[in-house]
Order: sequence, then C-alpha cells, then structure tokens
Amino acid sequence: MAMTSTFSALMEDLKSNIDYNRKALENSLRVNPAVAYQKVNEITQFVGSRYRLNLQIHFPDQRKLFAVDSYGTENLGIVFDKHRKQFPIQRETIKKKALEILATSKADDAYMYEGKEGVRITMAAVGRLEILPGSIHLWCNVEKDGVKEYVDWLFKNVYSFDKHC
Repeated sequence: MAMTSTFSALMEDLKSNIDYNRKALENSLRVNPAVAYQKVNEITQFVGSRYRLNLQIHFPDQRKLFAVDSYGTENLGIVFDKHRKQFPIQRETIKKKALEILATSKADDAYMYEGKEGVRITMAAVGRLEILPGSIHLWCNVEKDGVKEYVDWLFKNVYSFDKHC
C-alpha cells in the first residue's frame, strides 16, 4: 500500500486509529490504566509500522494517560533510523527553517557528542522539538503554531521520508 509521506498524513492516520479505538481505551482507563497504556502502544506501533518507522506517544506526566483527546497531538517520538549520526543537510538550514515557520522559537545545537548532531527548538511557553538525524521528539502540541508544517518540511528535507514510502 502506498502511503502519503508527510507528517500530517501520519498524524491523521494515528488520530483515525485512536478514534476507532476510543471506546476501548476509555473503558480500559476506568478498569485498568495499564491496559489502556498497552493499547495506546499497540496502536502507535501499528500505525508506525505502516510507515516503516517507530512511532511512540510518551506520557511524561502519568495524568496525561487519562486525556484521551490529547493522544496523538503531543509528546510524540518518531524514530526513522536510530543509528544515523549526521544530518543530510546543514544544521543551520534546519535551525533557520524553524525560525521561519515556528513563531517565537529559539534554535540551538544539542546532543553534540560522539560524532552525533542534534538541534533543539524551544517555543516560548509552548514546548520543544528535539531533532536528531534519525529521530524527532515533539514535546509540544503538534496542531499549533506551525509545528505540523515544520515537521512536514523535516520529513521531506531531513528524513527524505518520501523516498521511504
């Protein structure tokens, strides 16, 4: 099956699968939150496998597990290739594009050790994006402030995702 190769399409697919399983998730949360957590992980693994990547929803605050409406909109990890150490384009280009698209953002080099590269984008009072050559971690709401547009750009220009699908 050919998949549309954008972050936006991935998020739509994830939300669709979460919505399809919403009743089971909500029932599990009432009876046994650990089962709901396991089900969310199954859904993200299923969706990620369709795109040949590792997709994760993180719950840095365990209370977020009970906010089913936020599933797939924040605290996401997307791993394309965990062994990749260098970006295929200049880090400065990644940072410059973030400043163009993301309002009130700050872009810094991060995770620069053992020959690895990384960029941290911090958005005032909104959250951050941690961009590594083989993964991206979104500690913010992906539906606000241009985040989807920026990550769509990353999918195409950093992760060459359109060549993977």
